[in-house]
Amino acid sequence: MNLSVQSAINTLEAPAPDRLKPVRIWLYVLAAMILLMVSIGGMTRLTDSGLSITSWKPISGMIPPLSLQDWQAEFDAYKQIPEFTQQNFWMDLEAFKSIFWWEWGHRFLGRVIGLAFAIPFVIFLFQRRLSWRLAPSLATLFVLGGFQGFLGWWMVSSGLSERVDVSQYRLAAHLSAASILFVAIVFVANRLVPQKSVSPHPPKRLWQLAFWGLALLVFLQIIMGAFVAGIDAGFGFNTWPLMEGKWIPDNLAPLSPLWLNLFENHLTVQFTHRMLGYVIGVVALVMFIFQAGQGPSPLHDWTRLVLLLIVAQILLGILTLVLVVPIPLALAHQALAFVALSVIVVATTKTS
Repeated sequence: MNLSVQSAINTLEAPAPDRLKPVRIWLYVLAAMILLMVSIGGMTRLTDSGLSITSWKPISGMIPPLSLQDWQAEFDAYKQIPEFTQQNFWMDLEAFKSIFWWEWGHRFLGRVIGLAFAIPFVIFLFQRRLSWRLAPSLATLFVLGGFQGFLGWWMVSSGLSERVDVSQYRLAAHLSAASILFVAIVFVANRLVPQKSVSPHPPKRLWQLAFWGLALLVFLQIIMGAFVAGIDAGFGFNTWPLMEGKWIPDNLAPLSPLWLNLFENHLTVQFTHRMLGYVIGVVALVMFIFQAGQGPSPLHDWTRLVLLLIVAQILLGILTLVLVVPIPLALAHQALAFVALSVIVVATTKTS
C-alpha cells in the first residue's frame, strides 16, 4: 500500500487531539480554589475574624503588616468598630493577629483566584484553544467572580458601624453567589468533555426537571444554612430529632411581620433548615427508587450518587448540630453542600 495512503488512513483512525483538556483542568482547579475559599470564609465566620480588616485595598491589601507599626495601625482601626468596643474589648495585639490572618488569607486567596483566571485565559487565547462559542460562558464566569468580590466587601461593611457582626442577609447573598459561581464553573468544564458518541435517545425531559428541582431545593438549603450561620442559630437547640422536646416546637412565629421569623428568629431559622433537609432527602430517595425500578443505567448511577451525597450531608448536619458546631464538621458540611449541588446540576446533562 502506498505510504501516503496508509498515513492518511492512520490519521483518520487516530483520535482528534483534545485541545480543550487544559481548559477543563484550568476550570476544575478554579472550582477547587473557590471551594477552598468558601471553607476559609466559613472559618472566618466561625472564628469571628471577618471584621478584623476594616478597609478594602485591592492592591496594597495583598501585603500583610510587616512591622509592629503596621500591626498597631490595623489594630487601632479595628478598635473603632462595635465588634471591639462591645464584644472584643479584652483583645490585645497578639489575639488580634489570630483573627486577622484568617480574614487576610480569605481576601488574598480571592486575589489569587482572580489571577488564576486571568493569566491562563490569556495564554489559552494565544494558543487558540478558546472559541467564540465559549466566550459567553467565560465572560459570565468572569462577571460572577468580580461580583463575588464586591459582595464580600458589601457584607463586611455591614458590620463596621452599628453591628457587632455582619448582616445575615448579606452573608446569605455572598454565600449563594459563591455557590452559583462554583456550580457554573463545574458545569462549563463538564460541557467541554468530548462526547464519544451521540446518544440515540434524546434527554429525558422529566428527569431533567426533577434534577433541576432538586438543585433548586439544595440551593435554597444553602441560603438557609447561611442564615443559620449568620445568626449563630446552630449553637442552640442542639438535640435531634426533637427541638425543645417536640417535633414542631412552640414559638415559631413571635416576630412581626411573619416573614421575619424565617430569617431572624433562631428557633424558626434552624427549624426551617431541618425541615428543608428532610424534604431534600425524601426527594432524592424517591428519585433513586423510581429509577432503580427501571433497571441498571447511567441515570441510575447518577440518582444513586446524588442520594449518597444527600444522606452524607444530612448526617454531617446532624453531627454538627448535636456536637454544637465543631469547626471541622461545620466546614465539611458547608463544602459538601457545594459539591452535592454541583453534582446534581451536572446530572441534568446526563439524563439520556
